[in-house]
Amino acid sequence: MIGWNAFALLAAINFAPPATPPTPEQVMAIPPELKQQLHERVTSPSNAPEQRLQRLVELVFKPEGLGLEYDTTATLTVAETWQQRRANCLSFTLLFVALAREAGLEARVQEVGQVVTWYQEQGVIYNAGHVNVGLRVNGRRGTVDLDQNVLYDRRGPQVISDRRALAHYYNNRGAELMAVHDGQAADYLRTALRLDSSFAPALNNLGVLMTRAGDTTGASTAFEDALRVDPTLASALSNATALYLKLGNARRAGQLGERLQRVRERDPFYQFMQGVEAERRGDYARAAEDYRRAIRLYGDAHQFHFGLARAYFLQGENRRAMREMARARELGKSDQVRAVYQAKLDSLHRLNARQALH
Repeated sequence: MIGWNAFALLAAINFAPPATPPTPEQVMAIPPELKQQLHERVTSPSNAPEQRLQRLVELVFKPEGLGLEYDTTATLTVAETWQQRRANCLSFTLLFVALAREAGLEARVQEVGQVVTWYQEQGVIYNAGHVNVGLRVNGRRGTVDLDQNVLYDRRGPQVISDRRALAHYYNNRGAELMAVHDGQAADYLRTALRLDSSFAPALNNLGVLMTRAGDTTGASTAFEDALRVDPTLASALSNATALYLKLGNARRAGQLGERLQRVRERDPFYQFMQGVEAERRGDYARAAEDYRRAIRLYGDAHQFHFGLARAYFLQGENRRAMREMARARELGKSDQVRAVYQAKLDSLHRLNARQALH
């Protein structure tokens, strides 16, 4: 598989969201001015698909084009992304797919089934997915991903329908609005579910919203619906368990709590995040144990080996740290990533040599 990776700096600009959810057509609409730029810089100069792809990448990322910057909170329409020159992985993917198709390229939205994208705030677990661009150029397949640090699961990115891709947009926007207690959040989440009624992350987020509003019956239904679609969705399991404990339903809370524990024990991403938390606390022995557990479950993630290398180094176990750093380098997905690990490995070798002299 060909891989094209791109990332940019975080933008610190805030823009007011639209008063009501845009229609799917409005989400994907390319402004006339952007169409003109696409024609002048991408489609008019060349008919060759590979050259058009290269020109499209330059249009999106170079300062003389869109100069797109990375902002994790920027769930925007195609037009807003163009106007504001910022995007998260979803906004970037929608923009790139829309422009690629306009340029005559075969482009689809891809979904990554499991990544480290859940987060916790005030005891509530939110869920957000990760998407990227899948391309087919002259019979070869490739992926364009705004965030090269995302941890993919073993299945890797899977092509999804445009309706499901748009459900991601409305769900992400709804989650962002929930975080600031904006009343429009429910409209976005329900729009996501109208596009894909089996979109479990949106069902989970709707349950969170109903829990906040005191609608425990509605919240219970939303969480149970999410778990019927995806019985292992950790965010829904966690939120539902907390809700049933609050309601005094110890039996159902116990059932879901046990399932959540089993899911976590088999989830390398959860074990990795436990290691990160232990490392932040300064408990490097525990961090190393958690990273080793993550590696036993999924040994091909270079980030897991890098984490273990850090934990060993912080415990003064330089030889073990070098071994894991070398493994991280071997598993790196790009020359840039491998070069970073090589530089760190060289530093460890120099440190180890100096220590051997004393």
